[in-house]
Amino acid sequence: MITLEDYREIIGDEAMAAIYRKSRKVSGAHLLEVNSTYTGGGVAEMLASLIRLLNCAGVDTDWAILHGSPDFFEVTKRFHNALQGDKVNLTALKKDLYLEANEDFYSYSHIRHDAIVVHDVQPLPIIRFARKREPWIWRCHVDLTEPNRELWGYLKQFILRYDMMVVSNENYVKKDLPVDQRVVFPAIDPLSSKNMALTDETIQRTLDKFGIPDDKPMITQVSRFDPWKDPEGVLQVFGLVKKRIDCRLVLCGSMAADDPQGIEVYDRVRKLASRWIDSGDVILLTTENNILVNALQRTSEVVLQKSTREGFGLTVAEALWKGTPVVASNVGGIPVQLKDGVSGYLVEPNDFQGCADRVVELLCDPDLAREMGRRGREHIRRNFLITRLLGDWMDLLAAQLK
Repeated sequence: MITLEDYREIIGDEAMAAIYRKSRKVSGAHLLEVNSTYTGGGVAEMLASLIRLLNCAGVDTDWAILHGSPDFFEVTKRFHNALQGDKVNLTALKKDLYLEANEDFYSYSHIRHDAIVVHDVQPLPIIRFARKREPWIWRCHVDLTEPNRELWGYLKQFILRYDMMVVSNENYVKKDLPVDQRVVFPAIDPLSSKNMALTDETIQRTLDKFGIPDDKPMITQVSRFDPWKDPEGVLQVFGLVKKRIDCRLVLCGSMAADDPQGIEVYDRVRKLASRWIDSGDVILLTTENNILVNALQRTSEVVLQKSTREGFGLTVAEALWKGTPVVASNVGGIPVQLKDGVSGYLVEPNDFQGCADRVVELLCDPDLAREMGRRGREHIRRNFLITRLLGDWMDLLAAQLK
């Protein structure tokens, strides 16, 4: 098993020493992390690494997964979308389904910990049913720039019970919420199967296994098939690029258990791209395979992240860590990771032509692409690795457990 010491060569002695100093302040504490899925999406992936490292650092950390019916996850997906500004029909039935699933979960969970961290909207109301004796932290991973007012008003009754809300961007801090609010950036794990170094042989074998030719330049977007990731917009950009350069597009996105909208979006994208799929110029992948994602991000000439809203968008950091330049939307947490003109380009979400122009520029200038990739990797190494997130969380826990 990978331990904390294995990161020393990547982050250096000074950063390692700082982690050990912070760990002494929380050593022996018993922490519980709660979210709604163990696989699929960045939250579950990040938790898998963070929880392992917290335990390595002496913080006894448990992980609980909220169980729910398909109806429950349909409701919470609508809530997720509404938190990012979508409309929602907030009926009594939806509220009942939401609360009942959380009450049921609490009834068979044994929450006897020194601190509780609850992730995103699905398990948010658990606190209503708890005999609260310890600090509770709500970690919100979505873009809260302009939440639906009706839903935000409903959810605030639960958030007010928390001791702290943690968000991914300063722009998500809410002035109308009298709860301590902190900004903590998410991070990638450089030693996970998705981000570790791969041999050329492994990369080629993986691409062959999934039927991905390397006979022309490749553009890739790695994201759930989710409206906020705008895969239909990616197809529009690809069409503009394709008129100027013969290239291939790969859309790779897993299907998460708590995201029932994924199949619907995938089917829509498949129909729109049917002629390109038939010619082999567009490849759609829904396999949950970290080595595949790793290989795609390493071999692509350009990685896209054309989101219309984005809580943070760690696929940007993943690609930059591998030295691949990124063209991404100037939304959410993406500008924190990507410096425009330095490690790639930022474009407005609806500027399809501008996005295509930037992709073409990188495809036509490999030296520029390599230099941007080099700068991007160094930026991620300094700011967005899991060891930095570990230190940030230990600081927050130390403050709450005083």
